[in-house]
Amino acid sequence: MAKFVMDQYKQLLETIDEQLLDNPVWSALTTVHASWAEGTSHAKRYRREFLSFIAYDHNVPERLADLQPWINEGESFFLIGKLPELPANWQPVFELPCAQMVLRQKVDIPAQTPADIAMMTAADAADMSDLTGRVQPGYYQPDTRLLGTYYGIRQEGRLVAMAGERMRMKGFTELSAIVTDPAYTGRGYAQQLITRLCAQHTAEGITSMLHVSLANERAIRLYEHMGFVTRREIVFTKFVKG
Repeated sequence: MAKFVMDQYKQLLETIDEQLLDNPVWSALTTVHASWAEGTSHAKRYRREFLSFIAYDHNVPERLADLQPWINEGESFFLIGKLPELPANWQPVFELPCAQMVLRQKVDIPAQTPADIAMMTAADAADMSDLTGRVQPGYYQPDTRLLGTYYGIRQEGRLVAMAGERMRMKGFTELSAIVTDPAYTGRGYAQQLITRLCAQHTAEGITSMLHVSLANERAIRLYEHMGFVTRREIVFTKFVKG
């Protein structure tokens, strides 16, 4: 039975167009997340309350400048992947080289998981923003949680770990906001939350993927242990509009 399930999972991977991941923000904003997009037919952004990500159609890179009216002066935002010629008033802040990793095998679900893994709701919004703000600031916006499903673990009523879905496109869903309070690391919470999400994706016929800083070797080792494989390196570049 296990071999049959694994063969089914491999067949699923073979039917998915991985080229969508070469331009992940664009792929999300033109498919599953189209309702969260603003911009033109060739350049788009997530609505700022959801994510500070912008993207462009790689076939017409010169049209990225058309997005100027949708970005406020002084606003910071990220462009992921290769950079075309940019407007002069977009000032680079920093680059974050990342590994883009894709799950190549079905995750094993532990026999027992913590009873306190719970799906996050609107009532958890403030705690989610607080945890990500302390552990992984700059990538999570007030309504990021609405982009997909998020799970969390509480200890004595306090949210100490969470993980959820960010960019979603045809065939792929990105895992993101994988954060654990430093006082609670080493307990396997991240792996348990990721497993819950990946099992959900497999049941839905979706391939799990994620982006992780190349400098975060500990996280990369965990993801490799779980069956994720680095597909490519990709750079998150942060800009501010002058």
